[in-house]
Amino acid sequence: MVRNVQKRAWKGLAAAMVAMLALTGCGGAAQQAQTTEKPQAQQQSQESSSAQTRVVKDAYGDVEIPAHPQRVAAIYQEDFLKALGVTPIVQWYHPAWGKQDYLNLDVPLFDITGSMEVLLQASPDLIIVDGGADAEKYEQYSKVAPTYKLPDELRNDTMGRLRTIADLLGIPEKAVEVEKEYEEKMADTKAKLEKAIGGQSVAVVRLNVGDKPTLALFGESNVYTGILYKELGIKAPEEVKNQDTHVVLSEEAIPTLSADHIILFPSNGGWTSEENKKAIEMLNTPLWKSVPAVKNGHVYKVDRTHWQSGSVIANMMKADDLVKMFVK
Repeated sequence: MVRNVQKRAWKGLAAAMVAMLALTGCGGAAQQAQTTEKPQAQQQSQESSSAQTRVVKDAYGDVEIPAHPQRVAAIYQEDFLKALGVTPIVQWYHPAWGKQDYLNLDVPLFDITGSMEVLLQASPDLIIVDGGADAEKYEQYSKVAPTYKLPDELRNDTMGRLRTIADLLGIPEKAVEVEKEYEEKMADTKAKLEKAIGGQSVAVVRLNVGDKPTLALFGESNVYTGILYKELGIKAPEEVKNQDTHVVLSEEAIPTLSADHIILFPSNGGWTSEENKKAIEMLNTPLWKSVPAVKNGHVYKVDRTHWQSGSVIANMMKADDLVKMFVK
């Protein structure tokens, strides 16, 4: 069963029928002509309606979407829209984590923990979600507008998500342009890093802020940071190999972290956020200072918002960060 039949086409058909009925007072001949032409007008309207939508398959099955959506809400996928030259009508926001500041979007914030009011007011004609939306949330979105959930197999596939979203927007050719730019940048960065740091290993660590701060080591296949090892050819320290997500380091494991270099960012806020001051004190403890990379001055503090994203613009910004860190 196809879900989310487009409502606007039906509104247009109803308006056309009302206008036609208003002409019935023009006399017998006109009325006869109208009677003759009415089925053709209805047929044209229905054909137009059909041309304005198409059926695609998402993670839950077939869904009917606009052929050329104009008002798109891509929940936590705004990076891909911006990379494709499309401005989303709202931006994902979480009260604990904030938003993806690096995108510099000037649109209403949609609190995913709250009501659908902001989304309703934005009047989307297409909503795109990822694995962060379960079946219940998906149904809520679907009541607002046709909703497409990205297949789970695209979670770690940046270019696959880009191509899928571009196709949903009716601009697949734009994805080809962006992908070419992305691949050229990654190839150039990889060559520069190979020359600069060769076989030296790099770890990505997140400082989990809060009442009891901890350190999370990101894995070799992590959706946010896996590009360092998979696309840019950076050597992974032994501790991150065969790890898909991240592990919280025990106090015993912290001093033994073998990476030659460590990239570090806070889980929430920024390095100057008032609420992070207590957590940042952990970086002044003997435990942290005993880590080999720390002793050698090879720790690099970066911005959280694009390092905790595995999207197109974010990945290219990481590439720029890495060149600044290591290429002298």
